[in-house]
Amino acid sequence: MSRTTGTWMTTTAGAETVRSFVPLPLPPARPKLDPVAYLKQNARAEIALQRLSAMTGLVVSTSWLVYAALRKEALLTSQMEGTQATLTDVLDGEAGLAVTNAQDVEEVSNYLRAFNFASEQLRSKTGLPVSVRLLTECHRILMSGVRGATKLPGTLHTTQNWIGGSRPANALFVPPPPGEVVPALSDLERYIHHPGPTLPPLVRIALVHAQFETIHPFLDGNGRIGRLLIAILLEEWKLMTEPLLYVSGYLKSHQRVYYDRLSAIRENGNWEGWVSFFLEAVAAAADDAQASIIAIAALIAEDRKRVLAVGTSTLATLRLFELLPTMPRLTIDRAANVLGVSPPTAAKAIQGLQEAGVLRETTGRLRNQSFLYWRYVELLKQ
Repeated sequence: MSRTTGTWMTTTAGAETVRSFVPLPLPPARPKLDPVAYLKQNARAEIALQRLSAMTGLVVSTSWLVYAALRKEALLTSQMEGTQATLTDVLDGEAGLAVTNAQDVEEVSNYLRAFNFASEQLRSKTGLPVSVRLLTECHRILMSGVRGATKLPGTLHTTQNWIGGSRPANALFVPPPPGEVVPALSDLERYIHHPGPTLPPLVRIALVHAQFETIHPFLDGNGRIGRLLIAILLEEWKLMTEPLLYVSGYLKSHQRVYYDRLSAIRENGNWEGWVSFFLEAVAAAADDAQASIIAIAALIAEDRKRVLAVGTSTLATLRLFELLPTMPRLTIDRAANVLGVSPPTAAKAIQGLQEAGVLRETTGRLRNQSFLYWRYVELLKQ
């Protein structure tokens, strides 16, 4: 199937004349997308999301699952853009430990801050709606204080950007010129808030993400903001009650196909191929997240029994154990701070968790030690 999805414009970038692409407003037309064509795939993806949402009942605190899912998404979406940070690096940074790649860790942390900001705005009666302003604020948070700090954080680009290549003339793709960005984003915002959608929510999210990536409104960070927009809309359109889906895992493992499907929209109007790929990504990611939650719940239940079986376990030991799923890397000082107890009391609580085989000391030192909820972290790494 072939359709026109935009217009090619001749524009000047530096001393070079290049062709840039300006997308037509959503939804696709001539021909329109056929909702019936996606009934089975969409139903499978929605059911997978419903099953995933139901997993929250397996654990005492939903915050445990949200902590794990958000860090997976933050890490994977950042790695897609070349960030080299690992999960261990991120956990070390959260525990206040020294890391060798501090900038990479900061990029992942910034994504978490941007997501939390967006979620707070959407849940507040006075917060920002899903809008260009919300995305620019998220971009400001994402790009602040890291390598992209010189790429106009929170500001739409005013010079021509491009994807691939060393300059616009040899780029793989040249997005709309600066003067076309605001109108294109305004059209996208109107589509997001259209009162009478004719396509299922997941299909619309697929369209919105691809359109945002085509507009490419920032000098840097567009991929991460575009994938953040997926998470925002899953919550806004009531497909998920908690952010338990890390779709970037699937997109990263199928990165070449991901980019090819987006390119095919611009090259020959193949929205169908992209939507089909996106629905498969959501279903597969939801299944993966569900399996991860079951494994996490089983591990925590097993380890709780181990802690209770240790005769020297104190109340502080039990309290600290319940905090480990959102604080799997810790020091004595950090444990003392969150428990509100003295360092000796915190040290005794940690000792009880070591005796239960839950925590491992990772430095090999007698002083300035740090500890890891090692089996839990190994699960998250998978």
